[in-house]
Amino acid sequence: MDGVPRVPEQRRPEESAALRFSVLGPVRAWRGEESLPTGSPQQRALLAALLLREGRTATSGELIDALWGEEPPSQALAAVRTYASRLRKALDPGVLISESGGYAIRLSEGAGTLDLAEAQEISADAEKARHSGDLSLARELLNRALARWDGEPLASVPGPYADTQRARLEEWRLQLLESRLDMDLEQGCHAEAVSELTALTAAHPLRERLRELLMLALYRSGRQAEALAVYADTRRLLADELGVDPRAGLKELQQRILRADPGLAEPSAPAAEPAAAPVRPAQLPATVTDFTGRASFVQELSDVLASASSAEGEGQVMAVSALAGIGGVGKTTLAVHVAHQARSAFPDGQLYVDLQGAGQRPAEPETVLGAFLRALGHPASSIPDTLEERAALYRSVLDGRRVLVLLDNARDAAQVRPLLPGMEGCAALVTSRVRMVDLAGAHLVDLDVMSPEEALQLFTKIVGQERVASEREAALDVVAACGFLPLAIRIAASRLAARRTWTVSVLAAKLGDERRRLDELQAGDLAVKATFELGYGQLEPAQARAFRLLGLADGPDISLAAAAAVLDLPVDDTEDLLESLVDTSLLESAAPGRYRYHDLVRLYARACAERDEQPPSEREAALSRLLDFYLATAAGVYAIERPGDRLVEHLEATKYPGLVFDDRHQAQDWLYAEAVCTLACVRQSMGPGTLARAVDLLWAACDLAESGANSKEYEAVAGTADAAAQEAGAPRAQGRALTTLAFVHHITGRFDPADRAATRALKLALTSGDPLTSCWSSNILGVIAIYQNRHEDGEAHLTRAIENFRTCEDRPGEASALCNLSRIHLATGRTASAVALAEQGTAMYDDMDHALKGANGRYALGLALTQSGQLSQAVDRLQEALAVFRDSRQRLWEGMTLFRLAEADVAARQPAQAAANAELALTVLRGIGGDWRRGNVLTVLGRALSAIGQSGRAQVCWREALDIFEAMEAPEAAAVRSLLKPLAVA
Repeated sequence: MDGVPRVPEQRRPEESAALRFSVLGPVRAWRGEESLPTGSPQQRALLAALLLREGRTATSGELIDALWGEEPPSQALAAVRTYASRLRKALDPGVLISESGGYAIRLSEGAGTLDLAEAQEISADAEKARHSGDLSLARELLNRALARWDGEPLASVPGPYADTQRARLEEWRLQLLESRLDMDLEQGCHAEAVSELTALTAAHPLRERLRELLMLALYRSGRQAEALAVYADTRRLLADELGVDPRAGLKELQQRILRADPGLAEPSAPAAEPAAAPVRPAQLPATVTDFTGRASFVQELSDVLASASSAEGEGQVMAVSALAGIGGVGKTTLAVHVAHQARSAFPDGQLYVDLQGAGQRPAEPETVLGAFLRALGHPASSIPDTLEERAALYRSVLDGRRVLVLLDNARDAAQVRPLLPGMEGCAALVTSRVRMVDLAGAHLVDLDVMSPEEALQLFTKIVGQERVASEREAALDVVAACGFLPLAIRIAASRLAARRTWTVSVLAAKLGDERRRLDELQAGDLAVKATFELGYGQLEPAQARAFRLLGLADGPDISLAAAAAVLDLPVDDTEDLLESLVDTSLLESAAPGRYRYHDLVRLYARACAERDEQPPSEREAALSRLLDFYLATAAGVYAIERPGDRLVEHLEATKYPGLVFDDRHQAQDWLYAEAVCTLACVRQSMGPGTLARAVDLLWAACDLAESGANSKEYEAVAGTADAAAQEAGAPRAQGRALTTLAFVHHITGRFDPADRAATRALKLALTSGDPLTSCWSSNILGVIAIYQNRHEDGEAHLTRAIENFRTCEDRPGEASALCNLSRIHLATGRTASAVALAEQGTAMYDDMDHALKGANGRYALGLALTQSGQLSQAVDRLQEALAVFRDSRQRLWEGMTLFRLAEADVAARQPAQAAANAELALTVLRGIGGDWRRGNVLTVLGRALSAIGQSGRAQVCWREALDIFEAMEAPEAAAVRSLLKPLAVA
């Protein structure tokens, strides 16, 4: 710098950031992040005209025509010169130039960009990607090009040139959208496209290509009646507006839908859903470096897997091999070894799961599918609940991929069937203790014990050639005592290898003790137990205690923190013990910081605990500490999400602490990650000394029910807790269990059982003197009464709940009841007081910085504002609520808020937006919320579709809603009939 200040025209080029211009929205200019003045509308019109000429010179006459058309003002030329001068001062030197009696804007490379030019370049790249067959890249590029639009092109720019260019740019945007939507359908994203296409056809009703895409998307989403209704709506609209019939392509599509043409059922070129970083799971456990023998089995299984990816194997659905044999025979080791050898044939990933088939609680297929879908990159928030839906989604996600699935320790074929990929190019390896003759199409392999030569080779590889060579006969005695079972041999050899002072003869003598081995060396599970006994006998006292106690927990695995609670040890010491157990093969490392037992090893560990743990009360104490850990941690999660809520003060006291989290996202991550283990702990803790804490843990973890992801298991555990408390004669615990049961029934849309459970909970609360149960059961009864249109009962319940919450000084509870009471006032015509009550409740939540429940308050306020006609404010509140629900993974409330936004949109006469929001609500609520809520969303969707002229689809939606309401004998059926009646008359 020379210290001389400069006006803009005097800046050196290297001192200025690059210029950016936009015309795909308001006409704007920036230097770096600094917004530049673009002047009056006519000056912006001049800037736009120059930018759209892409560097070519525009004469003064052309610019006058562009700005004013055939009737320019008398001083038009002077005005053009003034606008050009002002723009030149605002921009960098050399950008706006004068030449040949006109003007031009020249943007040298690196010195400036125009959003239109960027969009054109990106769309050209997208077209190249599409022609080369890379639809995923093409879709991504088109989305990037479309993202350059920021509203209406040349917004608020006057003049005939701007009008012409505005229409051109909007037409181009629609063409890009149609191309991208076409590729969406080619890649199987049918359901996701319906919402967007519904809104687009409403905005552009005469655009037949959009109608055609909507028909195809609906048909592939299983909504044939709606697809045909779109055609009927289109034909009627074209006849009324233009006096013409639909074009031939649309007619042909209708006929193909009527014929259920198989060619429409699947995309013409299916491909995996694109992702910024494609997820390729690599879940196979590590293969052993000393794998021995089994050569014929390795070749046989490898040949079957190779057929899944070979040219000769094309047309085959998938390759399935099922290995059967007794526990410990080496099924898993063989399967993992073969799977690793075949990895290159399955470049899209390898999935693995232990199905725990030999235990008392085999893994549920829907739980496994949820884990697989997450591993494959599917968002957890959009995984459906039912087994059928998860299995269908799983197969869809695998379509077009080459993935190997290893299903370990299966119980039977019924457990396995939903987990099979079902897609050409994929393969599955299954291990089980039963021969799966009823698994159709499977290649069955019966795995027996090792031959003596193979067993000795395995033993020698682990122990070392030198030690075995000098004691060959003793080594043969060892492997014979192990029954030639690979797992037994491996554990015995590992023990010997770790103890240099032992000889092979010492080990053989130990195994020669028939009191510990003889009956175990027969067939079946007993053979495995002998090996476990050998390994357990070599543990140090601290290791043995950890082995016994950790096996008591019912969950499929256990975290390091939870294990520390069971053992009552610091985390570091616990990790050392657990890793030493992993080294002995008595424990598995499921993932960093998580551990699990082989199913038979867990049973053996429990038997050891019953036999060896002294005093016996230590077993109960270990499980009590685990329950304390889960309860204290879940209570902390509850407190973070619900500041000021008094529930945590009324929970049973814990002696063992839980984890502490820095923010609510971290807390939520823990709760959802530990969902299965938490509910298993509740189910396991129904005894006299732990029942009250178990029920409180269920209550503190209520988000597991409200999120929709774990509602089924949560409901089952709540029912078990109710029965256990009733049998134990524990009215306080039973009242709380019934409160959680009523809560989850209400969440899933079963209002009658919810009402019964809440009524029983209230009676027990009064009997046992439990104020929190009295408060919340009254609140739930009020909510249920709202849904059942029992407004007088609902007001009485909610008034009592408000009084009880105030007595307990529970402000969040009071706010909840006030917001619910707002809905009673709304339903009975007291709109002004409904708004006031919802505002009061929401303000209380905000005062406590209560984000999640504050969203519930905004939801109630949005309803009241909608009915009061304050639609803009209603939409604002509902959008605020929606953002929080999405962030908190509350799928039920996300879907219901979209539904309420659709209601507000209908009231605001924005039917296209209403239809889009209602479609999204149906997608989010799939599998959760119950039929009643689905019926209400369908009713609103029908109203929106009718308003945009798609009466055929509207009738389909209303008929489905009517079927739902009539089956439930719901009063909403009458309103739906009234919607259908005029159409029937017409």
